[in-house]
Amino acid sequence: MEDDILTIEEVAKYLRVSDRTVYEWAQKGEIPAGKIGTVWRFKKADVEKWVNEKLSPSSVQKVESEIQVKNILSPDRVVFVNHSSQRDALVELAGVLSTAPQIKHSKELVSEILKREELMSTAVGRGIAIPHVRLSSVTDLVMAVGICKKPVEDFQTLDDTPVQILIMIAAAYNQHAYYLKTISYFSAMLKKPELRQAMINASTPREVYDLLIKG
Repeated sequence: MEDDILTIEEVAKYLRVSDRTVYEWAQKGEIPAGKIGTVWRFKKADVEKWVNEKLSPSSVQKVESEIQVKNILSPDRVVFVNHSSQRDALVELAGVLSTAPQIKHSKELVSEILKREELMSTAVGRGIAIPHVRLSSVTDLVMAVGICKKPVEDFQTLDDTPVQILIMIAAAYNQHAYYLKTISYFSAMLKKPELRQAMINASTPREVYDLLIKG
């Protein structure tokens, strides 16, 4: 099987839904898919694009009343990442996120973040990646932010732009809707080129935090 072709089970694992849900989406034409005989198969690039479209509302205002950045991000969880490889950058930021009291098992968080990235890239284009997991060991949704002063070249990106902004989100397993809305919120917010550039040019992590609080 080619690396860019996924099974129902792989798509379900990536999206954190049941195999049956993915099957029904494919049957109804709600997710891009194709059949080889009687078996559904999914192109990784098509699924990535579909996910990004699903998580990008027409305006941030649709969800901003529900997403309060100050409630899920603290200044000490905004850092400048000094690694230029994807794995090292993710491990460093996961270590930062693990300092949050909502994270009960740091090793599990690191492991699941890396597994998710191996299955499908969380890079969404424009130099942004939003690695995210839901875990039963997480007590409430929480996040960390990394600014990569050395662009990370080895993320699989749709637009070939190296990643410089990492938004890492961990949520409790029963927070599916809130989790998706949070990812959607940051996907939409970071479409603003002036915000992205200001975050990359910031001289301190506190500047980055203040930018995100203001939106």
